[in-house]
Amino acid sequence: MLTSLLLTQNGIKTRIIDQESRTAGHSYSCALHPRSIELLHQVGLAADAIEFGRRINSVGFYEGGERRAEVKLSELPVEYPFALVLEQSTLENMLEQRLRQAEVRIQWDHRLASLEMDDRGATADIEKLGMTGKGYGVPDFDAGVKDNLQGRAEFVVGADGSNSLLRAWLGIRFERAGAAQHFAVYEVEVGGACGHEARVVLDDNTTDAMWPLSDTRCRWSFQVNPAAEGDDFPQKVRDRLVVVEPPGQKDSLHQLGWLLNDRAPWFQSPVQEVVWATDVQFEPRLARQFGRNLCWLAGDAAHQTGPVGMQSMNIGFREAADLADVLTQILRKGGSKDLLKGYDRSHWREWWQLLSFRAGAPSTDAASEWVRRRATRIVGSIPASGEDLTCLLKQLGINFQSASAPRDQPA
Repeated sequence: MLTSLLLTQNGIKTRIIDQESRTAGHSYSCALHPRSIELLHQVGLAADAIEFGRRINSVGFYEGGERRAEVKLSELPVEYPFALVLEQSTLENMLEQRLRQAEVRIQWDHRLASLEMDDRGATADIEKLGMTGKGYGVPDFDAGVKDNLQGRAEFVVGADGSNSLLRAWLGIRFERAGAAQHFAVYEVEVGGACGHEARVVLDDNTTDAMWPLSDTRCRWSFQVNPAAEGDDFPQKVRDRLVVVEPPGQKDSLHQLGWLLNDRAPWFQSPVQEVVWATDVQFEPRLARQFGRNLCWLAGDAAHQTGPVGMQSMNIGFREAADLADVLTQILRKGGSKDLLKGYDRSHWREWWQLLSFRAGAPSTDAASEWVRRRATRIVGSIPASGEDLTCLLKQLGINFQSASAPRDQPA
């Protein structure tokens, strides 16, 4: 949606297809980095996002009940020196509304079936999905293909998530960059002020995080050991029905209470309600390339990492902006298609740096021993990227330097 908005502002016609039926039904990735807020400003949404969101001015780091370190986003030399907690469902609805104002409609329930490319562009076969009925008297309804359509475009952008159809169609490998991480996520109402600080608990083997959503609501993510490892990244729930007393409420409260007592004894606000809960697996991965020819990837279609710093979605916003800029230069200013190789190279290297950073990486004398031992996980726990991330890590004494990329990776 962001890619489309930026291209539309530059006079380039876009068409969005999405096999889902609507925007997300829950908050999911809920924090915007300072640079993401700047991008929302470019499409006229920053003011609304700030009005509906919650500012996060700092990130505190804990081990059990002891506070160990902090970083202050308020000291960043940027236009928006804070992170912004905003439910993904709310953000997507804002983007969809702005697209409608720009006369761009998302074609929900449409799925890419195949692509063919020639010298002038790409031809896409698109399946329109819907409920189909069969039988007599009492029809039997089932999800299926209602119609087959065709679309023509000069370029195709795959911002279709970790289970990307476009990446699979291109045959680009989605390579593992670390062990799978499993989290139990709880969005809860509490009987106390949640504040304006995100808090990360770094024990010897687990990373947990609390994000305030409002004065009385927060999100907890606890790293856990699952009974079994999943295959694909789970699909997001699109249903907006609110269940007053969801099944398993007592079990969720019991498990959450145990986790809080064990890992975050400093969190004293009584939990009054579990609004929703889920289990999710994140597996650090990086696409071998960010695209080729006329087809290019952005966001989770090209990478995945842990959820604590919410870096995959936010860096994906920067990729959307850079890709929109490159495509504008090619389509409106006579730029060379080789500019896309630069997009591929720069963003692939950024992710290689993030995913290859190790605990033995350089740190200064200002870093405490606790920070040194947990430097790898701290890097992935801060809501920032690029120069902002480097700046915030310096507050802790961590020198965030680029790792050397393998020679056989994209040039």
